[in-house]
Amino acid sequence: MEAAVEEAPAPKLVPATPPLIEMRGIERTYVMGDNLVHALRGVDLVIEKGASIAIMGTSGSGKSTIMNIMGCLDVPTRGSYLLDGRDVSRLTRSELADVRGKMIGFVFQSFNLLSRTTALENCEMPLMYQGVSGKERKRRAMHALERVNLADRYHHKPNELSGGQQQRVAIARALVCEAPIIMADEPTGNLDSRTSYEVIAILQKLVKQGITVIIITHEPDIAAYAERVVTLKDGLVIEDKRQTPVDAEAVS
Repeated sequence: MEAAVEEAPAPKLVPATPPLIEMRGIERTYVMGDNLVHALRGVDLVIEKGASIAIMGTSGSGKSTIMNIMGCLDVPTRGSYLLDGRDVSRLTRSELADVRGKMIGFVFQSFNLLSRTTALENCEMPLMYQGVSGKERKRRAMHALERVNLADRYHHKPNELSGGQQQRVAIARALVCEAPIIMADEPTGNLDSRTSYEVIAILQKLVKQGITVIIITHEPDIAAYAERVVTLKDGLVIEDKRQTPVDAEAVS
């Protein structure tokens, strides 16, 4: 009598990690007097957790519009936007503000620091709106400044810091709420070349730590530091390519 042959158990299927950002058929139309302006014309874009991506385009391409929608500053006219699995494309403004505060840290070209407050106080500001206690605000703000190598300047005001240092404070402020996404709008636009490398090197380190970094830029030189480049023109994605990013630390 032949021995029964035991069948190997079927392998367990591990569900794929859902993307952090999933935009499908995104359109955004503005009414300008009697005219309709089609800023986005049906954009599909998927971004994984821990990615570094540059969104490029000339003025009028739609990159600012897609940044505003992706950053929960605006809502699409049509289409769906899933942020970490949640459909945020139809949330109210107050609901968008809540999601934005927890999920996204912003870095702007002009730094947007409060001139009469110290680096530490600037970093604490987002936590004040979340009702975090003073002691915890200070701890988290100092930790954020340490991450951008600026803890020794915590008591300096913006006019006592260089442009690069001010942008590093802005990055620390974006980090303080521990959001999984950093969205940087032309983050090196007001910086010289050497300082730009230093700022990009910090953003690349954050990617290695698992943070998703999205850079909005019109400069191919800056886009070269991202793992992926999405190019917009007339409200449409005309190119989406992956590349080996330039190491900013090696350049600087």
